[in-house]
Amino acid sequence: MDLASIVRVALTALTRNKMRSALTMLGIIIGVGAVIAMVGVGQGANEQVQARIASMGSNLLIVFSGSRQAGVVHVGWGATKTLVRGDEEAIGREVPGVAAVAAGTGSSQQVIYGDNNWGTNITGTDPSYFPIRAWTFDQGGPFSTQDVNEANNVAVLGATVVNNLFPDGGDPVGKQIRIGKLPFTVVGTLQPKGQSGMGQDQDDAVFIPVTTLQKKITGQFWVNMIFVSATSKQATDLVAQQITNLLRSRHRIRPGQPDDFDVRNLTAIADVADAASSVMTILLGSIASVSLLVGGIGIMNIMLVSVTERTREIGIRMAVGATEGDVHKQFLVEALVLALVGGVAGIVFGLLSSWLISKVAGWPVDISGVSIVGAGLFSAIIGIFFGIYPAKKAASLDPIEALRFE
Repeated sequence: MDLASIVRVALTALTRNKMRSALTMLGIIIGVGAVIAMVGVGQGANEQVQARIASMGSNLLIVFSGSRQAGVVHVGWGATKTLVRGDEEAIGREVPGVAAVAAGTGSSQQVIYGDNNWGTNITGTDPSYFPIRAWTFDQGGPFSTQDVNEANNVAVLGATVVNNLFPDGGDPVGKQIRIGKLPFTVVGTLQPKGQSGMGQDQDDAVFIPVTTLQKKITGQFWVNMIFVSATSKQATDLVAQQITNLLRSRHRIRPGQPDDFDVRNLTAIADVADAASSVMTILLGSIASVSLLVGGIGIMNIMLVSVTERTREIGIRMAVGATEGDVHKQFLVEALVLALVGGVAGIVFGLLSSWLISKVAGWPVDISGVSIVGAGLFSAIIGIFFGIYPAKKAASLDPIEALRFE
């Protein structure tokens, strides 16, 4: 028999028992759908984590002021006063892999405009801070280097602050606000970024020149952190080591003594988060794949029942000239058809399930072509694998004994 005839006979046999065939395919449908949906959930979560980390800046390293020891008491990170703007300038000047650098120091203050006020974090920094953090402007622009040099009273507002100070939707640029008791002119507003990877509202902030904060608000000469953007992701590890060596030299830290600063590589954090998310995606896909194996076992079970029920039919087919190979192919094709049709239906079920998860639960779901193709191929392999034994059993029947079977 040619392949077309074998497929036609197999389809005829399957359509005789439509309900049984549909129930047999149900395991494959659920399995394929579960794999697609679970892998989509895992990939969506991974992309959300990466997006939040990326929102903090490109190829970003942050130098924090370190800890200090007072007698036998070890004070935590941020307690030292040795990190200064001179360190920022030295990093930008002496570390070759640095694309941009900006100081950062903060203070909590009440911000007032008209009858509206809002308590927020005031960050003193440089104009280069905004490109380092990949922050785009909604209106206006950043303050200038001249504003930093002259300690001018100018401010850039985050979206949360804008919404609370200007609830009527007016243009804040050019308006006079008060930070504490000091008047400031708004020169720009930022596009919203949402929450950071740590769950903090990145838009709840006001940015002013670092010198203005130091001289007019806090009175401190040191900075809490320095933001550094490396020229590439690959250069971040080397840049971090070069910054460590430079600051140890500038702070006169002898060999064996602990650093009074901490260099954190956010690119490494992103890599760790990506690896963890990948493991979770694989775990979810593996758990969902178990239902595919159950569906394959269901196919083998039904095919074995079919062989028993159609023993006399097999004997007649062999008696009129069908070979063992023809019978083997027929039952193998029946198993493959069950798996493939179930796989296609499972893909549709998986896409619908992913859409429902995204709409109802609000989880990010990212469906990739690889997961769809992989689940479809896996279902075909399942059909072939679990159809081999029933097909072999059908082909090995003795025609004479099969004809005598009642």
